[in-house]
Amino acid sequence: MAEYSHPESLVTTDWVAEHGNDANVRLVEVDVDTSAYDEGHIAGAVGWNWQSQLQASLRRDLISGPELEALLGVAGIDNNTTVILYGDNNNWFAAWAFWQLKYYGHGDVRLMNGGRAKWVADGRSLTTDAPSHAAKSYRASEPNQDIRAYRDAVLGAVSASSVALVDVRAPAEYSGELLAPANLPQEGAQRGGHIPGAANIPWGQAVNEDGTFKSADELTALYGGKGIDGSKETIAYCRIGERSSHTWFVLTQLLGHRNVRNYDGSWTEWGSIVNAPIEKP
Repeated sequence: MAEYSHPESLVTTDWVAEHGNDANVRLVEVDVDTSAYDEGHIAGAVGWNWQSQLQASLRRDLISGPELEALLGVAGIDNNTTVILYGDNNNWFAAWAFWQLKYYGHGDVRLMNGGRAKWVADGRSLTTDAPSHAAKSYRASEPNQDIRAYRDAVLGAVSASSVALVDVRAPAEYSGELLAPANLPQEGAQRGGHIPGAANIPWGQAVNEDGTFKSADELTALYGGKGIDGSKETIAYCRIGERSSHTWFVLTQLLGHRNVRNYDGSWTEWGSIVNAPIEKP
């Protein structure tokens, strides 16, 4: 049985229970439901709000390097801290935060396999106590543009046989029936469908029922069966970039694909670009 390419990018709930309070470890919870953290979190974990803290407030973009430095510093994180991310929805936005930290060059960042749901299912406790961590100084690196795709590059990829596109949304979004997941507001794009040539591999197919990632062999079969085998540059997208961050994590950290970009503009951008090509089944 094959092993994950970067097993160090994952930790188990057992590991967190044993090491979560280590001096050089910082737990961070990032949830789709931004109220979940206040209702209960792992002791010592800092909560980040993806809506107000991990994206720019005026323009559509990630937070800047200085803004990230401030966010991490207040959380008691410096450049040598081991950051453990976890959250709800099988780590949707935790994976987005992982991708952002790698974008700005953080060295040791990991996901808790199975996320918040696995921690609770294991019978482990949550607390509403606010953590208190001494502030530290953090210095972000220049953004790593090799792991991010912008619309012009994606437009070019549509006609380039050397680039593989993977749409990680649900089949109903891929077909254009829905503009967003069924349980979320149907807004954010003018048109439905998918980018021409994109393979549809819903992000949830990469995880088991308990939210942990499937084995390397299972993942290789899943993605390779749709032509996503690491032989080409790959661009992943969803609606706003968080589910495609989850797939980016799978492809780069678990399967070891080396040239994978996350198109975080995703369908909310593509579905509103004038003259952008769109396919429907």
